[in-house]
Amino acid sequence: MDTGNSTVVTELFLLGLTQSQDAQILLFVLVSMFYLIILPGNVLIILTIGSDPGLNAPLYFFLGNLAFLDASYSFIVSPRMLVDFFSEKKVISYNCCITQLFFLHFLGVGEMFLLVIMAFDHYISICRTLHYATVMSPRVCYALLLALWLGGFAHSIVQVALILHLPFCGPNQLDNFFCDVPQVIKLACTDTFVLELLMVSNSGLLTLLCFLGLLASYAIILCRIKRHSSEGKSNAISTCTTHIILVFLMFGPAIFIYTHPFRVFPVDKVVALFHTVIFPLLNPVIYTLRNQEVKASMIKLLCQHRVF
Repeated sequence: MDTGNSTVVTELFLLGLTQSQDAQILLFVLVSMFYLIILPGNVLIILTIGSDPGLNAPLYFFLGNLAFLDASYSFIVSPRMLVDFFSEKKVISYNCCITQLFFLHFLGVGEMFLLVIMAFDHYISICRTLHYATVMSPRVCYALLLALWLGGFAHSIVQVALILHLPFCGPNQLDNFFCDVPQVIKLACTDTFVLELLMVSNSGLLTLLCFLGLLASYAIILCRIKRHSSEGKSNAISTCTTHIILVFLMFGPAIFIYTHPFRVFPVDKVVALFHTVIFPLLNPVIYTLRNQEVKASMIKLLCQHRVF
């Protein structure tokens, strides 16, 4: 990164969530509790789906991948944040900052695309039932999964490529507890107006379009459900309700963070904490535990190993 005669920034200082020592201790306890639930919960989902031959439908295949993404996502921000709560100087190297930013968007967008795929799966299962086995064949499921990873990688690499061309010569303080695009570009020693528009288009617009597309697809599904029997209608409405809750919980904070101009708001850190630390917990709690088949298989697995 060539900045001419300017000093090259090699490390960044994170200001963290709060400067209050008491608040940091409280947050450490709360985040640790969330983190200790996230990992075992998602690992248990993966093991349950992988060990039960009866859970071989595309829904469970995608649910297992969602749990894997949640578990992986929880490693990006939470461990370092827990350590930084007791660090007087919260320092992160420039390279580590870029790496954190890359995986944050890579896995985050991958999870977003996976929710879109799961909505498509439910649409086919409810609205095109007779063609479901053909449309959602194993080959198609793996192709959709590959497209998910490629899409997440393409999105993230564009974010990183734009930032790597910026000159950073000071200041080097990030008013956050992790590295993300809105805060990092504020430190550039150049006019970033055009870059901010590109970032909003790349992250904000993509998130908003996916969110609106998901709401439209579930609205169509709910309209089609009216033709089903009472039992089928109840099950379908329960599934769609769960998915809609997850969509709002995931996309709400993301839309707030990436669609408004890159200005500082007092609530930004709270929204970021929810989006990066708390949301991954919601997959096993809201989604999986409301699925009777997965819950029954999970209890059976725990009983077999004398854990439950």
